[in-house]
Amino acid sequence: MGAEPDLPELALNLLPFFLLEISSLSIALASLLILLLLVASAFVSSSEVAFFSLSPNDLEKLKSERESVPNTKRLLTLLESPRTLLATILISNNLFNIAIVIVSDYVLGNMITGEICRAWAADLMELFPFLPWTDSFLANTINLVITVGIVTFALVLFGEVAPKVYAKINNVFLAKLMSFPLSIMQRWCYPLSKMLISLTSIIEKKLAHRASNNLASKAEIGEAIDLTVKGGFNANEEIDILKSIVTFGDVSVKQIMQPRVDVIAVDFQSTYKELIAIVKESGFSRIPVYNENFDQITGLLYVKDLLGHLEEADEFEWQALLRTEILYIPESKKIDDLLKEFQAKRLHMAIVVDEYGGTAGIVTLEDIMEEIIGEIRDEFDDEIELDYQKIDDYTYIFEGKTLLNDVCRVIGLDTNTFDDIRGDADSLAGLILELLGRLPRKGREIKQNQFTFNVLEVNKKRIQQIKITLDK
Repeated sequence: MGAEPDLPELALNLLPFFLLEISSLSIALASLLILLLLVASAFVSSSEVAFFSLSPNDLEKLKSERESVPNTKRLLTLLESPRTLLATILISNNLFNIAIVIVSDYVLGNMITGEICRAWAADLMELFPFLPWTDSFLANTINLVITVGIVTFALVLFGEVAPKVYAKINNVFLAKLMSFPLSIMQRWCYPLSKMLISLTSIIEKKLAHRASNNLASKAEIGEAIDLTVKGGFNANEEIDILKSIVTFGDVSVKQIMQPRVDVIAVDFQSTYKELIAIVKESGFSRIPVYNENFDQITGLLYVKDLLGHLEEADEFEWQALLRTEILYIPESKKIDDLLKEFQAKRLHMAIVVDEYGGTAGIVTLEDIMEEIIGEIRDEFDDEIELDYQKIDDYTYIFEGKTLLNDVCRVIGLDTNTFDDIRGDADSLAGLILELLGRLPRKGREIKQNQFTFNVLEVNKKRIQQIKITLDK
């Protein structure tokens, strides 16, 4: 009979088997750890979408159950500090992802050993002998590509995309579920998250300051609108509207108001029959009423208030129907501020006063809207509201009182075309006076930029008619 092996020799013989079993067990445990980390990463990643996609209705429902449901109370507490919550989610998610990468490298390193990679590299060199790389470089590259590819695929699909899609659909449920673990992680990550928030606040202030110094000019915005909208359906109309919105805050009331000489108003002493005649002829829904002269406005007459009194006699005291709530505004007021004031006070008309307190004209809500979307006509407006004549594409005849904004719209120019020469002028006649400094004689011709202005009609007080010719 042969001699039995002693104990040390037996242990040495069994050692490889024990090492193999321990290695297999460690790989199995590491794989299980990867799975747990991936689940944790998925929940944390999805909580970002869950918390920050809650609608106002969702928040109202959650607030109603705040005291009765502990998870809801924690959820709302977390949302009170959204930056801290976001920092906690990002820090936790990155820690889980880093742990996944480290453990995955260990597992894949044991499953796909260097010998296997070198064997694959040798096979590739045999198939493609023209490759300029060495066996060792190719083996390391194969190992890196496999490791990065598998880990990246798992993280993107199972740790980012799928959880966030699920969270978008079940945001309330998931936000409640993650409120407790995120509350714990927020305490653990507080020092790091506080430092992260402080750093981002500094960067945000720097970027905001730089952005404020690099704001695009309105001319650049206009060019961007031209490039973006050009070529589309109704492009010209869209361009005009967008540019009007951009320059909306620069337009003053004086530029769009109805001047005093064109305002339809009623004398306070007029009889009811005279009033009805003016209402029928004008077609306006609101008419200013003055006493003695237009500088003394006593109120506004809303024509709808007359509907119940159409059969009254001429002695009817219609003055009792006047609305005495009148809004007085200066000529220099910007129309964006006026629009807000109209909305706040629920008014549609304001009396414009000059620097001396006299009535310069009126402005309505419709005038403001027309500055953006163009002319608005209803069934009471004439077919052609502006009094002008088009000779050809380059020649037009306008009344001197025509506003420069309207001239630009008729000709098809930007409303800021005359800004560099208009001075304080708002009408075409005012522009000529600004250029000459005096009242011109009939037939006077003024050449300015690409325009030629010819004074056709003038009296002792005002320029009545002007011809504009554009350079071809």
